[in-house]
Amino acid sequence: MLTTESASNYNDLEKMSVADILFSINQEDQTVPLAVRKSLPQVEALVEQIVPRMQKGGRLFYIGAGTSGRLGVVDASECPPTFGVPFDLVVGIIAGGDTAIRKAVENAEDDWNQAWIDLMPFEPNANDILVGIAASGRTPYVIGGLNEAKKAGLLTGCVVCNDGSAVAAAAEFPVEVVVGPEFLTGSTRMKSGTAQKLVLNMISTAVMIRLGKVKGNKMVDMQMTNEKLVGRAIRMIIEELGVSPDEAESLLEEHGSVRGAIEAIKKS
Repeated sequence: MLTTESASNYNDLEKMSVADILFSINQEDQTVPLAVRKSLPQVEALVEQIVPRMQKGGRLFYIGAGTSGRLGVVDASECPPTFGVPFDLVVGIIAGGDTAIRKAVENAEDDWNQAWIDLMPFEPNANDILVGIAASGRTPYVIGGLNEAKKAGLLTGCVVCNDGSAVAAAAEFPVEVVVGPEFLTGSTRMKSGTAQKLVLNMISTAVMIRLGKVKGNKMVDMQMTNEKLVGRAIRMIIEELGVSPDEAESLLEEHGSVRGAIEAIKKS
């Protein structure tokens, strides 16, 4: 039996008090970062392969079904506002299409050919990277996509939550984070999903840092889409340049980004 499908360490959940339910879930969640830590060498190996390809113009694609697919879409969608990159540099694709983000699409994950079909509009090339996300490690949609991607010369990686899975075998650079039984047996949206989210955070953030999208510890290329982010940008400029709030705001308006404002003053 797959680890992700093994029986919960807790029984008679319906008889637990709310306090006991919450405490137990929290207790299980605390094991996830430790499992992720064990996989850091695998994450590092994948990131080290992604960066040079993206420096050559490659794109990062995530594919997955259900919770895994949604997590890929979330990570991809947060890259443009966080790092100021084009919306099509990191792309999340979910089995069943965008409808499946909100509503499960029956049997979508069981199609071996559909992932590669879904990638076709992007005209994937040998500089691109495909990362399959599958808690079980046996999703046909993901396995099929990885196999076709390898044939086309793409770099392939994955994030799975079972050892020795078919998805890991299909990927050149697998990341295997084994978190053990879920609190609710088989509910991989819980610990497995948390582990996948942590790993995706690491992959995209590390890649963007290596691509020069961060200065110091600041998101200097972020998109300022609301007042909170404008305020953050102004504070960054103040901290970096030692100017007044009014001067920082003027610089931001003139140059359009924290990076632009900082570089313009430092070059002058």
